[in-house]
Amino acid sequence: MLDHVFTQLVSSHRNAFEAALLQRQAVEERFQVDVFLGDVSFETSYSLPGEERPARIRVDTSLDWPTWSQTSYRSWSIGEEPDELPEVLVEIAFRVQGLDQVPDIGPLLAVLPDQLDVLGDEPLLRGAATIEQVIPNDDASRTEWAVEVSYEGSCPLDEAILDEPASLDSALAPLGRSVASVLVRIGDLPFTFRPIESPPA
Repeated sequence: MLDHVFTQLVSSHRNAFEAALLQRQAVEERFQVDVFLGDVSFETSYSLPGEERPARIRVDTSLDWPTWSQTSYRSWSIGEEPDELPEVLVEIAFRVQGLDQVPDIGPLLAVLPDQLDVLGDEPLLRGAATIEQVIPNDDASRTEWAVEVSYEGSCPLDEAILDEPASLDSALAPLGRSVASVLVRIGDLPFTFRPIESPPA
């Protein structure tokens, strides 16, 4: 079920990132429902303005609205006292791709904060860096690399937010500015990218 508070969260997330002048990668956006478990998720990607498509430096975000949170929210909305207030599971991943060599992740980690504040007092903690190698079937000389660092955690929705979901606009605004600042710092790093190949005529 698309609960009002979750759809407001999606809208406020979009407002926060676009107010920070980030550019949405529309082709990467997904709204999904697990037909077996009932979980609802929203995924999207943003980059700095003027990036290529697909962006070489981008941030991917994922919001998950699990079934138990949906049940908790509905109980609260009809005046019952839920055992726990609902939570949204959040993942924010910074990705650099299209690199022409194995990246030195030291400078990248140096500009990434240890945690990101989203909602409430439980920040998202930085996870391990992942390096990916992509080898095309037809030409191994076109091998490229990517590096990704993600932040994960759960964000409780307190009663003030449940009472007034529109308050999520102001609550998420600092996140948009923080993410934009991190993308700018990543963009200043001396990564070497493979040239962009023009599609065949």
